[in-house]
Amino acid sequence: MDTDRPANVSFFDFVGGVQLLQREETRTAMPVILIGLCVSGAVGNLLVLLIIIRDFRNGKGSEVKALLASLASTDLMILFLCAPVRAVTYYKQTWTLGSFVCSTTDWFQHSCVVAKTLILAITTRAKHTLVASSTTGPLYNPTWIHGALAFVWIVSMMFPIPQLLFASMVQHGRDTICVSEKPVCASDFMSLFYKIYPTAAFVIPVVLTLGYYTRALHTAVNHAPCPEHQSKVTLVLLCLSGAHGLMLLPEWGTFTWIRLGYNKPPVGLLIFAQVLIYACSSLSPVILMTMYDDVREGMINIWFIATCRGSKHLPSKECPKKEGNGAEVGANAVSNAVSQDKEKTFPDVEHFWTGRRNTHVEEEQDPVPWEKEEKML
Repeated sequence: MDTDRPANVSFFDFVGGVQLLQREETRTAMPVILIGLCVSGAVGNLLVLLIIIRDFRNGKGSEVKALLASLASTDLMILFLCAPVRAVTYYKQTWTLGSFVCSTTDWFQHSCVVAKTLILAITTRAKHTLVASSTTGPLYNPTWIHGALAFVWIVSMMFPIPQLLFASMVQHGRDTICVSEKPVCASDFMSLFYKIYPTAAFVIPVVLTLGYYTRALHTAVNHAPCPEHQSKVTLVLLCLSGAHGLMLLPEWGTFTWIRLGYNKPPVGLLIFAQVLIYACSSLSPVILMTMYDDVREGMINIWFIATCRGSKHLPSKECPKKEGNGAEVGANAVSNAVSQDKEKTFPDVEHFWTGRRNTHVEEEQDPVPWEKEEKML
């Protein structure tokens, strides 16, 4: 990577991925890694969304599930709209996507990252609905959820506006690159802003969220009326928040490092930080599917539905109905198979004995006419 900082700017950073790399291995490996993370994360987040939507249609929705659905939707936007831009940039090593994408790609990605952090912080407000008794209806109040999400996205899109203003395309020899340049005249104000922005958008929300769920987990284990269920739910949200904070720390660290005017961090660290953003979006559905009981049960239900639909064309196989846990389902399937085997008879033998019992069989339909002739003799 060979770049020189212009004399009239106070920092110089690539937008949309590191460009002008000299190593051919990076050009080949990075698109493959990003596409793999994009595909796997998209499948996982789509399954989580499908399960949560199914729960809402069945009247099992809650405020936390609504926030988790919003979190999965945000991860999908990061994987579908941001990761492909980086994959193309690493493959081409120059900017080929035009000025509009150059101006908006970092702004949009940072908006989604900030929104994820704030959504996880809002779940601390909605956590109590997961352990309340829901005999009167669904534990879901759409008014404050919609208002909170609207506020989160407005704040998230306003914070990274400088990325939108300072991104531009410049010529570097025969190549075109997309960079972020801060004019010297705005250096004092922007230096203050880039100290406040990471602290308010990442550090404070993550620390408060982790502290809240750590304390809530301790309370649930020692003082809750139903400690097993409440501690599981709290542990899921704590793991989500911890993974989010840990995997996004390198990105925020390198972002602040560059914009406060220090020496440019190593290229390997920059690439590693960008990969962790998409790995975080791919890890969130894995945590939900393995630790969150409602999502795991939804996966089992989807598997049963797919199995039933796949076996409709086979008349000899009946799809077992889910009447309880896995052992009960297996026992019901075995008992049904045994009862079917007991009821099986050969059609010729059945017709023979039916004819023997029927005393009013007509002569044309008698299967053993020779016995009747012997009796008459």
